[in-house]
Amino acid sequence: MPQSITIRREITQLPLFLQLFGVSAVSMIVPSMHGLVANDHLASRAFLYAGVLGLVAFTLIAIAHAGRKPLDGALGPLLSLLSAFVFLPVFFAVPFIEALPTTRFVNVYFEMVSALTTTGATVFDDPNRLSDTLHLWRAQVGWMGGLLMWVTASAILAPLHLGGFEVTAQAEPGRADEGSGVRVGRITPRQRLLRTTQALLPIYVGLTLLLWLLLVIGGETALVALCHAMSVLATSGISPIGGIEEAQINVSGEAVMMLFMFFALSRLTFSKDTVTATQGGLMTDPEFRIGILVVVGVPLLLFARHWIGAFEVELEVDGVRALHALWGAIFTVMSFLTTTGFVSEHWIEAQGWSGLRTPGLVLMGLALIGGGVATTAGGVKLLRVFALYQNGVREMDRLVYPNSVSGAGTAGRRLQRNGAFIAWIFFMLFAMSLAGVTLLLTLTGAPFDAAMVMSVATLSTTGPLIEHAADAPIRLIELGIAAKAILCGAMVLGRLETLAIIALLSPNLWRA
Repeated sequence: MPQSITIRREITQLPLFLQLFGVSAVSMIVPSMHGLVANDHLASRAFLYAGVLGLVAFTLIAIAHAGRKPLDGALGPLLSLLSAFVFLPVFFAVPFIEALPTTRFVNVYFEMVSALTTTGATVFDDPNRLSDTLHLWRAQVGWMGGLLMWVTASAILAPLHLGGFEVTAQAEPGRADEGSGVRVGRITPRQRLLRTTQALLPIYVGLTLLLWLLLVIGGETALVALCHAMSVLATSGISPIGGIEEAQINVSGEAVMMLFMFFALSRLTFSKDTVTATQGGLMTDPEFRIGILVVVGVPLLLFARHWIGAFEVELEVDGVRALHALWGAIFTVMSFLTTTGFVSEHWIEAQGWSGLRTPGLVLMGLALIGGGVATTAGGVKLLRVFALYQNGVREMDRLVYPNSVSGAGTAGRRLQRNGAFIAWIFFMLFAMSLAGVTLLLTLTGAPFDAAMVMSVATLSTTGPLIEHAADAPIRLIELGIAAKAILCGAMVLGRLETLAIIALLSPNLWRA
């Protein structure tokens, strides 16, 4: 027992990137076993060999680090997180390219970056080109990326007031509060990571298994149900069959998936381990309330638009088809707001019933808003939207009552005094990033409209936008190496957010 405790302590003292590398090597056992059972021996051997080599490399590096005093500064975990999104996909791509030798490494690297950042964009338009084992690996990498964001949001980004926490904190983004209990002398980042993982891992695994079981009971095959369950929890939108519109589930199955998407609207749905927690619970949480408002309001507007379109073309209105259209709008809006990107099987029926084309701008706007802070969702985040809304309401009150004192209530008091200003700075940085990525893509030869869609999809980590937001699906495999490299950088930037990248360049953080 003392020896096992010593080994565990030595492993926890390793840098975060090396720990993630070791976990990634062990995780390759799952697709290796699946390939063995499915008689896909080429994929099984590829993942087994890659996992064994990874464990050997991890063991040698761990031995080399034995006895070294860990560096518990603020920079280390954040830099390890950036390194994980950039370099781990290289390791993930090794067994993938061995199991699928008919493609290039750049395509596989793009696929793994997209999965790890929970973007879900794919260069393989035909799902039949990949084996079931490779589909499982794509969904599993996305699932692990979602868990990574669950844990690091509370253990790394929250203490540094990044990732949306900057609008509620009293310190500047990238700097911890003085005397807040997150200083190095009280609890190290590694201890915080360990505690957060122990608390959230059972919840994450349990919710995934529960959703998988419910989908299987609903009539879905085991592999497809597992991939969709992992994709919903991670908001990656990865599907082994090209989307849930091709699945065997009906409205009841989509309703079950939608229930689990609520976990991406607010962190209070599964944890109260961050400063965004409120005394009033979930129903007083501004993120959750704004999310519900969008999920209810936007489908009603789309539904009214469908009705107007149906009357304009003088089509016979069918009540059942109208309800299907309404449900298709509700599910799709919820999916894109949480940056999952699944489309309801009745979404196409709603378009045909109304005689109107896909409202791609609406889907792009929903993805840009994004889900809750410290969840697996991407986008700008609902808390920043709430900060700007509160500031707008306050400014209008001052036009009527110039000498009034703000009475924002409990939800409004959660924001720091400059919260709206910081949220507006992030919006500007996001807009500049969007413009920059779009410009770089157009320089590679991409049309402007396609470049805009790809930029929004990657920066908001909503890969299915590439297929559903444009007039015609964009074939990523036809892009050049430069364009794919730009999209990979945009996905990493969208996952970590611009403020975190700027914080890495801050001299104060390097001296912490």
